[in-house]
Amino acid sequence: MDVKGGRPFAPSFGVLHEGLREGSDPVMRPSQGVFSSMAKTKASRAAPKAGRAAAPASGAKRKAVPAKAKAKRSGARPRSDGGQSERSRLVELKRRIREMANLNAGPERGAARTSDKAKAKPAGAAAGKRSTGGASAESRLAELKRRLQEASDIAYACAVLGWDQATYMPKGGAPARGRQGATLSRLVHERLTDPAIGKLLDGLMAYAEGLPEDSDDACLIRVVRRDYDKAIKVPAELVARRSEVASASYDAWTRARPANDFAAMRPYLERVLDLSREHARYLGPYDHIADPLIDDLDDGMTVASVRALFDALRAELVPIVRAIAEQPLADDSCLRQRFPEAQQLDFSIAVIRRFGYDFDRGRLDKTHHPFCTKFSSGDVRITTRVKENDLGDALFSTLHEAGHALYEQGVNPAYEGTRLDSGTSMGVHESQSRLWENLVGRSRGFWEHFYPQLRQVFPEQLEAVPLETFYRAINKVERSLIRTDADEVTYNLHVMLRFDLELDLLEGRLKVKDLPEAWRARFKADLGLEPPDDRDGCLQDVHWYGGGIGGAFQSYTIGNILSAQFYAAAVAAHPEIPREMTRGQLGTLHAWLRESLYRHGRKLQPDEIVRRATGRPMTIEPYIAYLRGKYGELYRLPARPA
Repeated sequence: MDVKGGRPFAPSFGVLHEGLREGSDPVMRPSQGVFSSMAKTKASRAAPKAGRAAAPASGAKRKAVPAKAKAKRSGARPRSDGGQSERSRLVELKRRIREMANLNAGPERGAARTSDKAKAKPAGAAAGKRSTGGASAESRLAELKRRLQEASDIAYACAVLGWDQATYMPKGGAPARGRQGATLSRLVHERLTDPAIGKLLDGLMAYAEGLPEDSDDACLIRVVRRDYDKAIKVPAELVARRSEVASASYDAWTRARPANDFAAMRPYLERVLDLSREHARYLGPYDHIADPLIDDLDDGMTVASVRALFDALRAELVPIVRAIAEQPLADDSCLRQRFPEAQQLDFSIAVIRRFGYDFDRGRLDKTHHPFCTKFSSGDVRITTRVKENDLGDALFSTLHEAGHALYEQGVNPAYEGTRLDSGTSMGVHESQSRLWENLVGRSRGFWEHFYPQLRQVFPEQLEAVPLETFYRAINKVERSLIRTDADEVTYNLHVMLRFDLELDLLEGRLKVKDLPEAWRARFKADLGLEPPDDRDGCLQDVHWYGGGIGGAFQSYTIGNILSAQFYAAAVAAHPEIPREMTRGQLGTLHAWLRESLYRHGRKLQPDEIVRRATGRPMTIEPYIAYLRGKYGELYRLPARPA
């Protein structure tokens, strides 16, 4: 699924992701609007303009003016015995507005509420350090972190609103929620693109170069520099519009999908597409309009590199799919009985506790489209959905989102409030949800321990179902309509289809009105199925309707590839992991992932963290070996030609 708040990540009201990393939701320079002009007006009134007659010296004679005449000339009414004049009320109103402006404007407008002496203090004076040439590097860094913390707090507040909209918000709250999310998104963007941050970074680059390359501070400065240089290209006004449109579109989608009403979503999707193109144009130059959208979530990836990856993967997957399709389907009827919701949730919670998910720092709730979101290192939440006639839906959705949450809970808490306090990319993030869902949660060893417990929860439904039947059922390979229900072998074909369609939309070769038909035609060609309606066709995924078009779907396949690569590296370092899993012991695996991946947050670039953790760049080899080994055994596939 998706991740909100920290990056990123699915309906985009402060999500999908787009929360903390502003690379995802671009940003603008601070507005120089009404509040700053009011401050200028005050200053101009305080000092005589050049050419204006000076006020008479003390003691000079002036013609007396009756009080009423003064009032008339000034436009004010004579003060009554009962209270203030309208002029004095206006002065008081302006004073209060200036106070509010200063509170909203943040430290960069501190001059509006400080004395001239305070204005003269150098940046970083709050840290109490100066060098001969101005603020010290230490004080600049402290000021940078303070500003990042403020932006982080606002972004996480926006993520709270997004979580609420997707879980408990009443229907009537949608219009205001869109406005609120847009306001907070704009404020975050303005703070993260404040020229003061650029100046702080300029003053810190030499300092960073003198630090060890792997030091937290050097990495923070590099990451913020990259984010800032990218974010200042995009206006805050666009950030606010995207957030508001995404919120309204998501709200409409929650009703349109069940009703199979693509016509209702068409105007929203057209608007989302226009805004996605506009966002990309601000981030040029590029070889393809989708390049900056992909780079927002998967640093360093482009349309060309994704296509090359997909071409290599498709060549390996298609023969496996064809070979399995020639065999009888596995029987998964044991999963299609009635499983009461409360028991499903209780079992899922027990399992993710064993994964290591910390409920003192998280919680589980229901939603339309499952996601994980983060409000702080001490508050990482997950959501799921439950179907009482499908045991696998809630169970594997919960395991999936718990994988995202383990990553976020494992980030070094010292990075709280900085640009380092989330996963390094969506592809790497997705690798963890897929690792815990599939390589762990669908493995035979895992269920050797947990299946007896599941049978105790559902004795009537599963008492007569052997472990091998259950194991084959949860790993059934079948061409299907729904991406989130797809098996490990066909799943990436769903992703490739979406990736190609969104490129067509962004390039203008496909009109929104023609999307349903294009979806059906492509599905028929790639998977041999034709969706009977739009609900299980182009309306099924929230991504296009809750955030933007372009840049998200490739992360799922990158995640699948990396999930096998990370798991293989963990087992190479700790060969006991598979045996421990048969006893329900997952601590060794979790500890390796936390040490090798989670704790680093965004400190390391995706390609660097993959190389360090696994010893080589991203490659499809471990993933293909995993699929051939597991499904070769299940379906007795012929050996791969030498």
